[in-house]
Amino acid sequence: MKLVIAIVKPFKLDDVREALTPLGVQGLTVTEVKGFGRQKGQTEIYRGAEYHVSFLPKVKVEVAVESDQVDAVVEAIMRAAQTGKIGDGKIFVLDILRAVRIRTGELDSAAL
Repeated sequence: MKLVIAIVKPFKLDDVREALTPLGVQGLTVTEVKGFGRQKGQTEIYRGAEYHVSFLPKVKVEVAVESDQVDAVVEAIMRAAQTGKIGDGKIFVLDILRAVRIRTGELDSAAL
């Protein structure tokens, strides 16, 4: 089992969800986050005054999937979240050692 974490632009969230649905992804967790990468934030103008925004709003999407689904899930997220502009985000894949469904006690793959 793997945990796929994607940090994407907020307006791309619906596109990512729609891309994952046909793959059989049954659930995902979404968190509103702020951060910066190589662009180190951005400069904006508000009422004629220029100011620097250090942390940009992003959305973190977390999806637990079977190991054989990882490549398809990563590819779907990449296609759905890509704008071709700086700040499109990142995708991380981590191992899941154990998963437990609290209500039933099901373990690992059955808990997904």
